Amino acid sequence: MSRTTIQQLLAAGVHFGHLKRKWDPQMAPYIFMEKNGIHIIDLNKTQVKLDDACAALKQIAKSGKKVLFVGTKKQAKDIVASKATAMNMPFVTERWPGGMLTNFVTIRKSVKKISTLEGILKDNVGSNLSKKERLVLGRTKAKLEKDFGSISDLNRLPAALFIIDIKREHIAVAEAKRLNIPTFGIVDTNSNPNEVDFAIPANDDAADSVSLLLDIVGEAINEGLRERKTEKADEKESTDKPQDDKKTPVTEVVEAKAEATEE
Repeated sequence: MSRTTIQQLLAAGVHFGHLKRKWDPQMAPYIFMEKNGIHIIDLNKTQVKLDDACAALKQIAKSGKKVLFVGTKKQAKDIVASKATAMNMPFVTERWPGGMLTNFVTIRKSVKKISTLEGILKDNVGSNLSKKERLVLGRTKAKLEKDFGSISDLNRLPAALFIIDIKREHIAVAEAKRLNIPTFGIVDTNSNPNEVDFAIPANDDAADSVSLLLDIVGEAINEGLRERKTEKADEKESTDKPQDDKKTPVTEVVEAKAEATEE
């Protein structure tokens, strides 16, 4: 059974593509028709592709790995931040820093610098700083938090990227490709769906569309997390369960030999 209905997708405006003159020919299989110069996306195919993506994301979450959400466009950034935070997943909504994946070690140093600066400003040593020095350090910390605060818990490369508007975030797509990191993307009619591993043909400009799709994706990820938690609890219970006192054949042989020796 599909995770959403055609009616829900229609209500959120998921079917609206770009102007015909802006289209990417690779999107032809996902276009239903043209109306008033605008391409209309085939929601039946959106539904199928969305279900496929959700199944894969659920398994990633179930394995305990992280999915990095990327959406820097104005109408999507707040939605991405809110939904990703609710899933306890890292996200990038300000700008994609070059080398975010391919130069991850350096990015981690910038993330660690945030806590270092925080310690300096809170520590007694910080009181020895001049007002100007504290102001400069405070601004540096604020900038680092803005750019990297949302990935502070990302201690290793993400298992996958979920991207809003793959054309805008082409650098993120390229870096993920280079490192063979699976990519999921909301792909509008002006983009090439072959650029990502799991393309979801949909309107990537409307806030309602992005919000609905992230809600559906978020539920799949949360299902994976819940199943992981349940499995771990079951494993712990089976480990903690006391062993049966029944004698094994080996135990019986050992005891029989001990009795014979005593006799």
